[in-house]
Amino acid sequence: MSTVIRSRCVNIAKKFLAIESLSNVSYSAERASFRFQLHTSAFLNVKGMDIKMPSLSPTMTMGTIVKWHKKEGDPIAPGDVLCDIQTDKAVMSFETEEEGILAKVLIPEGTSDVQVGALIGLIVNEGEDWKSVELPSDSESSIASEASSESTNTATDEELGIQRVLMPSLSPTMSEGTIVKWCKQEGDPVAPGDVLCEIQTDKAVMSFETEEEGILAKILVKEGTAGVQVNSMIAVLVPEGADWKNVKVPSSSARPAASAEKVAEKSPKEPASAPSRDHLSYGPAVRILLELYQIDGSKVTATGRNKKILKSDVLNYVTANKLQPKPPTPVPLPKKSSASTAVDEVTFTRKTFEKYTDIELSSMRKTIANRLTISKTTIPHAYATVTAEVDDLLSLRKQMKSAGVNVSVNDFVIKAVALALKQCPHVNKLYIKDEVVDNSAIDISVAVATDSGLITPIVKQADQKSVDEISAEIKELAKKARLGKLQLHEFQGGSFTISNLGMFGISEFSAIINPPQCAILAVGGGRQFVDINKNAKTKMTSTLSFDSRAISESAAADFLETVQWLLQNPVNIVIGASKKAAARSA
Repeated sequence: MSTVIRSRCVNIAKKFLAIESLSNVSYSAERASFRFQLHTSAFLNVKGMDIKMPSLSPTMTMGTIVKWHKKEGDPIAPGDVLCDIQTDKAVMSFETEEEGILAKVLIPEGTSDVQVGALIGLIVNEGEDWKSVELPSDSESSIASEASSESTNTATDEELGIQRVLMPSLSPTMSEGTIVKWCKQEGDPVAPGDVLCEIQTDKAVMSFETEEEGILAKILVKEGTAGVQVNSMIAVLVPEGADWKNVKVPSSSARPAASAEKVAEKSPKEPASAPSRDHLSYGPAVRILLELYQIDGSKVTATGRNKKILKSDVLNYVTANKLQPKPPTPVPLPKKSSASTAVDEVTFTRKTFEKYTDIELSSMRKTIANRLTISKTTIPHAYATVTAEVDDLLSLRKQMKSAGVNVSVNDFVIKAVALALKQCPHVNKLYIKDEVVDNSAIDISVAVATDSGLITPIVKQADQKSVDEISAEIKELAKKARLGKLQLHEFQGGSFTISNLGMFGISEFSAIINPPQCAILAVGGGRQFVDINKNAKTKMTSTLSFDSRAISESAAADFLETVQWLLQNPVNIVIGASKKAAARSA
């Protein structure tokens, strides 16, 4: 590699000297041409970041670039709309999560049938020369040619009526799923709207309804198979009357692994061993770089005094060979002596650790952990607590139960929070793309614990529903949540969340905000105390976690005061009266 670089540098120098010797008449033109060639040489090209065609709907496999909102050279930031894409459902905006400069648009406007995952553009970091971005290499071109040849094979399959069934994206955050159950068997007829199988997403178990018609010829992914990537082939359909038993399974739409291996073979390999020279002869900066990129110091050309390697020498070597930082080489654990090993074995046999069960983390729990980590580390949480005496509420609930209306304390809390949000709209907000968004609808998300994890079904327009209507809806949603039968619109969205652990004996706790919402109310259980007049009372504590970027302390205090007043005056919850209206009537 170093020989190639040196030869290139020699050729460049010779050409520069030749240009310098030209007459003044042709000097400027030749020099401009030389600058252009130097600028566009592969030696100095900038490596760009890929922009690939996204999957913007559960059934999308290809799309059309309708309009580019950014041009080559434009700066882009997370949340910017890069382009409009025509999916199989509608025209949708593609918002990028990257930051930098749009260096190259590879797919022009109006190009149709662009496969999901195909390369459509390149991004470079700010400050880099975006004009000299490195275009897709020959290896990627070969991959593209393989993809085109594969599409030719697909055309043949389409002529025969063979259709691929791909793993759908049944939620916006789904990247893989588990085939829980096949509702159709090989040889069964399939019509549009039929449930083909049930899929465990990162949220719930959802039904996959096909839009195709034909015969289910081949099931490629068995029931219980986990980690099936979105857009991977799971089954094959053939037309009615075709010989489904002898159908030829079409090739997968994914890139062949061999292509990746070829690219890996072409990339320069650096030895993983430690530098051969004495590491004490290197300076701290040089030693760190050699260890980070796992470079043998003897291969770096030294330009320092007494042939000492400088930091700039290592950086030039890294740039010339296009190296990337590598993970550190694992260090083996020290071997135990026979005496210590015998002691450990004896100790282990005396304990009862032999029988245990590994519980695999569900997709839902992984998603919950990821979202809560992002929420806790990026949202400035603030907290406020209020305590309400709920004896009148418990008495009213008992009266309603004797009259045949069976509602819970949590149903009263949901209605009270909905009325408080209506009176205090400054708390009913969303935080989206660094902007505070007002929400006119009062949709309450209620945390429900399931075997797979926590999920939050939504009571929509809760301020417009009675306590008994809320109770019936919550029971139905909780039942569907525990069975994994919630639809996407039943648990995604919401403007405010309530988490109630009072029924588990928890007296007080704080909860983590569910973005893009700006607040969540953690409700504890009722606890007994004796007041100054020696009367038994019941108190219930609620803690509001709120985003201090969107909600002020005064707005949070006003909201909690309203919730407290409603819980202590439950008749106003039933009739839906506000605090001001009750004061006027009094």
